[in-house]
Amino acid sequence: MSDAATPLRLPEWARKAGPLARGSRPVRLLLREQALHTVCEEARCPNLGECFARGTATFMLLGDRCTRRCGYCAVSTARPLPADPGEPSRVAAAASRMGLRYVVLTSVDRDDLPDGGAAHFAAVIAELKKLEPRPTVEVLTPDFRGDMGAVDVVLAAAPDVYNHNVETVRRLYPLVRRQGRYDWAFEVIGHVARHGNGPVTKSGLMVGLGEQRHELEETLRDLASVRCQVVTIGQYLRPTSKEVPVVRYWSPQEFAALERFGRSLGLEVIAGPFVRSSYHAEEAFLRVSGGGSAAADE
Repeated sequence: MSDAATPLRLPEWARKAGPLARGSRPVRLLLREQALHTVCEEARCPNLGECFARGTATFMLLGDRCTRRCGYCAVSTARPLPADPGEPSRVAAAASRMGLRYVVLTSVDRDDLPDGGAAHFAAVIAELKKLEPRPTVEVLTPDFRGDMGAVDVVLAAAPDVYNHNVETVRRLYPLVRRQGRYDWAFEVIGHVARHGNGPVTKSGLMVGLGEQRHELEETLRDLASVRCQVVTIGQYLRPTSKEVPVVRYWSPQEFAALERFGRSLGLEVIAGPFVRSSYHAEEAFLRVSGGGSAAADE
């Protein structure tokens, strides 16, 4: 792994404009007004400025304090506050005012809650379904520590897309995702895929943490084996000096090769330096669902 004191030089193709893009202010003000959090801000997403300027955001439920400390993530780790019962209605109100026809919901890990926050996800989905027109809803859930009962609670609310990110290859889990389990990720996705007439299944990976090409191919095969439909692959960009350093930057040509390999397995793969699991998420949904309309989410 590269020395944190001598970070790799950021390639030109891995540079993006900052978060203060023209037109992003209205979304920021609305989020503050509704006391809502976004993964865009808390995880320091490089696409924040672009997405906020387009009037979109990915809502992060259950507060901004995570019970886990993953080596790649900038979200704060601290003792979380109680779940806010008013959050579901505020998310729906914000989505309505933003004119979103495609909404992505994620959350911090809440290992302190008996169901990991599954019932809260379900409550937000229920509020969104009351909107007219009804938006398409994608959830990006935690692994719920392998509790399929919690997954069933979310599935019962009938999201249109169920996403759970595997994040990295098996070998690197002890380094960057110590409190998670590689196998939990596949248990979640496989369980959702076995749900009759269930949602589109989706997962995501980062590259640049020290993985090898053959390990990524193994992970893509594992995802195909549990009937995952959509996979996003993006470059890890170190949020702050507190997170693990970037080991290397994958080139656009290498991302294209990963797309081709994944598609040879029957996966709908979207790969690129700035690809994130919820970036232009509606486009991936439309590819596998055969059409429909959607606005955008981050």
